[in-house]
Amino acid sequence: MPPIDSPFLGIRAAHSNAGADVPVIVESEHLVSLCFDGRGMQSTMLRVAPDALALGYTRTMMGFLLLQPAPAHIGMIGLGGGSLTKYCRRHLPDAHITVIEINPDVIALRDRFCIPPDDERLSVVCADAAQVMSTTTQTFDALLLDGFNAHGLPAELAGAAFYTACRARLNDDGVLVANLLHGDPRLGDALTALRDTFGPSAALAPAEDSAENLIVFAWKSDARLPSLETLMARAARHAGRHSVDLVEAAVRIELGASYDWTRLGACLAP
Repeated sequence: MPPIDSPFLGIRAAHSNAGADVPVIVESEHLVSLCFDGRGMQSTMLRVAPDALALGYTRTMMGFLLLQPAPAHIGMIGLGGGSLTKYCRRHLPDAHITVIEINPDVIALRDRFCIPPDDERLSVVCADAAQVMSTTTQTFDALLLDGFNAHGLPAELAGAAFYTACRARLNDDGVLVANLLHGDPRLGDALTALRDTFGPSAALAPAEDSAENLIVFAWKSDARLPSLETLMARAARHAGRHSVDLVEAAVRIELGASYDWTRLGACLAP
């Protein structure tokens, strides 16, 4: 694979400290957390287990492995404290991981969250994800979307143009998983755009241990969502290789299959 930076060199993120989202680290004896301007926890790391997924919504997002069990190239939008980055790098040794993060101040904190340096398997790029997705020729087996600022989901990452570009960058068996927030002013727009882009090839899941997060799974193919029995069987095959309980994710995907996308967006938006 060519150096991951090469397609992105012309679209580096323009970022000024004036008016920018300033990351704040909050520490305790057992935890290190990332916030923006002291408002809203973005990421949390356990000091005794830096690669563990401490927040439930990240564990639910790993349910993408039930739909794409062997991703060779994973794209992540939003670095935060690197929870998903570290977990995937450790537990998916055959995967190359590209992380796109617009905020250089967040990237500058990677050592505080034990995010390993870039190497042949990991590339962290400071760039505008919306521009990257609309211009790159690279393709992905999985795209994990978890990009937020202090105000919630940026408009550039919530519309039909962005999700259409993401779908185009997925391989034929590729999967997209997006973290959305209840009460986010763009939640309804994001749900509508995802549904319009992926049609029936999408499913919702309530996040583990969180009433604030809603996880969307979407896939490139026209295949139907696998049955709960199939998802459970796939989770069992991953059991020896992961610390995350993918059975929990399977149950949550099945639960979300009954959700009404339109009513949900209207009810949960502010």
